[in-house]
This record gives sequence, C-alpha cells and structure tokens, in this order.
Amino acid sequence: MILLFTLVAALQAQPAFEPQSSGTDASLRGIAVVSARVAWAAGTKGTVLRTVDGGQHWERRAVPGAEALDFRDVHAFNEGIAVIMSAGPGDKSRIYRTGDGGATWQLVLTNESKEGFWDSIAFWDDRRGLLMGDPVDGRFELRVTADGGKTWTKLTGPEANAGEGAFAASGTCVVMGRPNEAWIATGGTGGARVFHTTDGGRAWLVASAPVRHDEASAGIFSIAFRGKLGIAVGGHYQKPTEDANTGAITHDGGTTWRPVNVGGYRSGVAIGNGDTLVAVGSDGVSYSEDGGQTWKALGNTGYHAIALTRDGVGWAAGAEGRISRVRR
Repeated sequence: MILLFTLVAALQAQPAFEPQSSGTDASLRGIAVVSARVAWAAGTKGTVLRTVDGGQHWERRAVPGAEALDFRDVHAFNEGIAVIMSAGPGDKSRIYRTGDGGATWQLVLTNESKEGFWDSIAFWDDRRGLLMGDPVDGRFELRVTADGGKTWTKLTGPEANAGEGAFAASGTCVVMGRPNEAWIATGGTGGARVFHTTDGGRAWLVASAPVRHDEASAGIFSIAFRGKLGIAVGGHYQKPTEDANTGAITHDGGTTWRPVNVGGYRSGVAIGNGDTLVAVGSDGVSYSEDGGQTWKALGNTGYHAIALTRDGVGWAAGAEGRISRVRR
C-alpha cells in the first residue's frame, strides 16, 4: 500500500501534457492563458489563435496585412481584449490590439528604429504594461503603456554591455511582480543578466546570473517569478542537448543567483501551483517539484513557450503548430 501511494503521489505531481489540434503549421512562440478555458497563442506567418473552450477548438484570428510577420508574444486580458507583438528588424517589430476577440485589429505601434528589434511585452494589470527591445545606441529599448496597450511612451532603458541582447523566444524575457515591479533577462557574449525595477521601469538594478553566455546565441531566454522566488532558464539554442549552466534560481528577488541544472536548453519556464515549475525547450520538457531546486526530465517533445495559471493549468506551444494543454 505504501508503494502504491508513493507511485500515485508521484504521478499526481508530474505535469501532464495533452496534445490538441491548433489547425496550423506555424511555429508558435507566444502563449497567454486567461483561465482554464480561455487562452491565446501566436506565431509565424502572422498567426494568432484563440480558444474559449479549454482548447477543444482553436480559432484563427486573422490580422490583416500581417501575414508575413512573426508574432513572438501575446498578452490577453480576457477573451475579447488582447495585445500581440511581432519581432523582427526595424518596422517588422509591431504592436497590434483587439477589443473584440480578434474580429478586428488595430496597429498601434511600429518600431521606427532600423536597428531595433522587440523581444517581449508584459502587463501589471489591465492598463499598465511594459515593452522591451534589444539595445539601440547602447541601451535596451523600453516603452510603457497606461491604457491597455492603445498608446506607448518611450522610457530610457538600462545600459547594455557590448554583445548583450535579449531573446524573443517565448515572450518571457520580461515578467511582472508587484505593482511597478518587473524583471528583464538578457544574454549574448555581453553577459547573462537580470535587471530589476520597482518603480515601473525608470530605474534598474542588475545582477549577473550563472547561465552560459559564451556565444551570441546563448544566455537567459526566459524568467519567472513568484514573490522572491525566481527562476531563469536558457542555454544555447543551437546546442539544445548541452545542459551545463542552463538555469539559475534566486530567493531574494533577483539580487543573487545560484546555478541549477534544468536539463538542456530551455526557452520557456512557468511557475504553477505549489512548488511546481515547468520548463520547455526544443528538445524536451523538465519540471521541478521543490521550487526549482532539482529538476526531472519529462519526455523529448519540444515546445517553445509555456504559460500556467496559479492552479497549474495552462498550455505549451511549439514548432509546426504544436500545442498541448498542461495540467498539474
């Protein structure tokens, strides 16, 4: 009986990935979970998807004129209102907004800098949000919105090291904490660093994290926080099976970091219910049951992005339209 109970408990702790039909072959990198029934996804070829029935049906929400864009991030407030971000050089980086479930879209912002490349968006609430982009003239690009993504204002971003940038891999190199608190994660040969603000993005403290950054394609790709607990994951996306220096954990809000082995390159990480964390990458999934201290492998099916509710329910999305419901 003790052995059976232990086995059942272990199976309950292990996240379950349930494949669903997205109806597309696009590479999906943006995922936003509103509830156990409502979620949005975004990816290449101007793809935006929405479900309102827990993923039984994913509907394409066409964005006119955006068929060639690569949507790397999406933030949804509910089933009707969402903001999407495309990534690319110069004016390929754009922000669109819908207020009617994706039936119509408004182009609200286009990157006017030829050197610019946007990476991620995140919101504190239904009105206030933050956009991060790669460095231009030595500083990370930052913009803020106070009206739910309808208009955006430039901020002076923190200074970047030579060779430092960010990765538009899963829409999670920017994450929010308490009101006015946020973290941004970087990589490249200039360092794997985590910037922390408590005043809405006007001032930043920075700390180095022990994540590999030996080449331009290596660094921190995703971060997640809950209170003072934070997890950073990444590695080298062109060498996905190499697992050295692919994760770091903090218990003081990002002031100090120590290394953890998450099991290979990971482009997305999320904190679910209890002490469960889940990380995804192109070569597989790993999860932690102890707040990120130790990690276990969960198959070799690849995903780019993951998002979970506090109840541990969410979705993971990846290449060739792959999308799965995640349950804990």
